[in-house]
Amino acid sequence: MSPQYIRTDAAPQPGGHYSQAVVQGGLVYVSGQLPLDPVTGLVVAGDITVQAERTLDNVAAILTAARSGLDRVLSLTIFVLTRDDWAPVDAVCVRRFGRHRPARAIVGAANLKADCRIEITAVAAVGP
Repeated sequence: MSPQYIRTDAAPQPGGHYSQAVVQGGLVYVSGQLPLDPVTGLVVAGDITVQAERTLDNVAAILTAARSGLDRVLSLTIFVLTRDDWAPVDAVCVRRFGRHRPARAIVGAANLKADCRIEITAVAAVGP
């Protein structure tokens, strides 16, 4: 079966030769998402908490387009500028995921796009 390439206007458009996400074998693989406003394409102003919320909004929009959701995320990889961002990002994850606890890694000292403090990739289950 061929992969399904996901595209939604509710999340920032890819800036290169990649898809927002790919669905294959009952899973959706979400490409790295940044704290970009999907309408303007600009980085949202604010601290790591504001940027983490926007980035998860983008991930959630892509998951919805793939017939999934944050409650079906199996794994997150989160890249941040500094290890000091761990606690505020964790607090955002607690608010957004609640009792659902996907596998996760937070990697500090990432070299991200200018003005971005965070990037998130995800793998989630898809279904009817």
